[in-house]
Amino acid sequence: MNAPVSPDSWQYRQINARAPGLNYLSNGLIDLVAAGHKIAVGTADLQYSNGLNRFAEKHPELFIQFGISEQNMVTAAAGIATTGSMPFVATFASFLALLCCEQIRMDVAYSALPVRLIGHHAGISLGFYGTSHHATEDLAITRGIADLTVVAPADGPQLAAAIRASIHHPQPIYFRIGRGQEPNVYADDVVFEFGKAIVHAQGHDLTLIATGSMLHPTLAAAEALRASGLAVGVIDMHTIKPLDREAVLHAARQCPLLITVEEHNVLGGLGGAVAEVLADVGQGTRLVRHGIHDEYSLIAPPTHLYRHYRLDAAGIEAVAREALAKGGKHER
Repeated sequence: MNAPVSPDSWQYRQINARAPGLNYLSNGLIDLVAAGHKIAVGTADLQYSNGLNRFAEKHPELFIQFGISEQNMVTAAAGIATTGSMPFVATFASFLALLCCEQIRMDVAYSALPVRLIGHHAGISLGFYGTSHHATEDLAITRGIADLTVVAPADGPQLAAAIRASIHHPQPIYFRIGRGQEPNVYADDVVFEFGKAIVHAQGHDLTLIATGSMLHPTLAAAEALRASGLAVGVIDMHTIKPLDREAVLHAARQCPLLITVEEHNVLGGLGGAVAEVLADVGQGTRLVRHGIHDEYSLIAPPTHLYRHYRLDAAGIEAVAREALAKGGKHER
């Protein structure tokens, strides 16, 4: 008999088999219905990948299965939004932000409609599905679209809280979430506020600014760095747009070094947004942008990719120590 497949082995294929974090997506939506809000929920043939099957079973009258027709789904969501119902539509982040960019820009954002776009399995979390399924450009694309709020919750509880909070948010929103296997950082009663970062710790040697799936390994890396006597700050920048400028500038005035951590190309995402804030006010604090360095990511199991790109706790710690060792030297 074959031994059980290890999550660290190359054969590991259980992308959707264990995704407890995605249950929170349906939980948040079910809470909205229970509170009396008028919503509609749709997906592009992925209800078993994103957990929306739970919502569909409880509220079939509010669920729309669009099939493999993502662009049509986004345009239809815009139409639904004109009827007074708030639509939440979900598919792989690579398909939503890249394939549907035109529909998001013109049908949703330009029309100022309260559509909630949920891009799941973002970054490199669909590792061996290949480049077509990787989403390492979606933050750059969506934060460049006017009047579109961009949010990357760190875990399931924060996702559910953001879903519930979105019912009172006037702008369209792009939610960027992982594959549902991210460890929980927050309790189920976490409070979410758009555009307001969560400061986990303040530091004087460096501050790590993380978003989305990278918060948990960043917190672990910070603990390892503190064990060697360093004063390390950690900020959860869950909202990429609008960015919490004050949180960035406060950290920059306290520390000689900021490091952004994102499961995304270092161009155009969180690192770029933080760099813009520093440049706008002439703040000279050194910034290191950690993520995918302007390449098409390799094809491998997610566990291997996170290790390869140093987006696990050990990798983030190593990047921080290397940056500290360089002192005031400029990176090329």
